[in-house]
Amino acid sequence: MKIHRPIYEALVEALDQCFNQGLYADKIVEQIGKEKSRWGARDRRQFAEALYDIVRWWRRLCFCLDENVFGSKSISTDHFKAIVSLWAEQKGYSLQGIEPSLKVNYDLARWDTANERAVRESIPDALDEMGARELGDVWEPVLHHLNIQASPYLRVNTLKIHPQGLIQELAKEDVEVDLVPDVSDALKLVQRKNVFITQAYKKGYFEMQDAGSQLIAPLTAVKSGDRVIDACAGAGGKTLHLAALMKNKGRIVALDVHEWKLKELKKRAARAGVDIVETRTIDSTKVIKRLHGTADVVLLDVPCSGTGTMRRKPDLKWKLTMDEIQRVRGLQMQLLDNYSKMVKDEAGKALVYATCSVLPSENEEQVASFLKRSDGRWKLAEEIRVWPHQTDFDGFYAARLERN
Repeated sequence: MKIHRPIYEALVEALDQCFNQGLYADKIVEQIGKEKSRWGARDRRQFAEALYDIVRWWRRLCFCLDENVFGSKSISTDHFKAIVSLWAEQKGYSLQGIEPSLKVNYDLARWDTANERAVRESIPDALDEMGARELGDVWEPVLHHLNIQASPYLRVNTLKIHPQGLIQELAKEDVEVDLVPDVSDALKLVQRKNVFITQAYKKGYFEMQDAGSQLIAPLTAVKSGDRVIDACAGAGGKTLHLAALMKNKGRIVALDVHEWKLKELKKRAARAGVDIVETRTIDSTKVIKRLHGTADVVLLDVPCSGTGTMRRKPDLKWKLTMDEIQRVRGLQMQLLDNYSKMVKDEAGKALVYATCSVLPSENEEQVASFLKRSDGRWKLAEEIRVWPHQTDFDGFYAARLERN
C-alpha cells in the first residue's frame, strides 16, 4: 500500500485547514475534489479515508510525537508532516517516492502505550468525562465503537422500487449491497463506491441514509392522508422517508431556519417523485404560531451535540465545546415547549422527539422534563435507543409522545 506525494502534500494542507483554520473535514474533502480535477476515484477515496482517519485518531497520534501539540491553537507544517508520516507507518503504508526530512520526531512504539482512555480513544478530556458521567460503564464500549469507520447505507425509495428490485438494478452497475436485518428499507454497501453517479440514484430509487436514522420515521406511525410537520427538516432525509411511508398521500410541511437546506430538499423530493411536501423557512415566530393545532404528527429532530455521529464526523469531537452542548440543551427544551403546540389537541395525536446524540441529558432526560412540565397533557408511548456498540449504526434516540 502506497501514499503518493500529491496525496501526502494534500493531507498536510488539509490538516492545517482543519486544525488551524477550523474547517470541517467533509468541506475540505469536497473542496479538494474540485481542485484536484486530475485525481481519479481511487486517489479521491484514499485521500478522504486518510484524512478522516487521521482526524479520528488525532490525539493518539499527537501522543506519539516528541513534541505533543494536542490542544495547541496553532500547529506548524512540520508537525503535520510528522503526523501524516506517523499515521502512514502505523497503517502500513509506504510513502512512495517521498523521503520527508522531518524536523519533528515521533515514536510509533508509544501508540500501544496510550493507556489513559481519553488518549487511547482519542477524545477531549471534557467530552470523555461527560460521557462517563452520563453513561457510566456503557460509555467505554460506545466510545470505542464511535471510533470505528461508519458503514455506508442506502434507504430504498419504496415509492419507486422495492429492496429486491434495487438490489438487481445496482448489480447491473457493479454495485453490491446486502439487506439489513430489522430495518426494512435499508441496504448496506458491500464496498464503498460513489453511488451518486449511478442511474439508480438519478432515477430516485434510493437516498444515502444511516440505517439507525431510518428507524425514526417509522416511529411516527404516519398514515396515508395524515397532515405531518417535519419541524427541523434540514435537507429532508427523514421528510422523504415520511412521504414514502405515507405513500405520497396527505401533506407534509417541512420547516427549517436555513432556506438553502429546504431548496436542497425540493430537489431531492423531485428526484424521489414526492409531491406532498411544502417547505417553509422559519424566519419569525409567526411561522410556528400559524401552525398551532394543525398536525396529526410532528417530527421534531432537534439540533443536538451529534455525538452519535462521530463515526462519520470525527472532527466533531474536536470542535464541540461544553458551552455548545449546554446551549443546545436549552434550545431542545424551547423547541419541545413551542413546537409541541403544532400537534392537534386530540387524544392520540403524536410528537416524535429525536436526536443523533448518545447523551441521556439530550434524550431521556429531556423527554422526562417535558412530560413533567406538560402537567399530564402528554404521555410517553414508545421510545427507541440505537447504540453504536450494539449495531453497526450511528447513535440515535427517539421518543413518540401522544396527546392524552
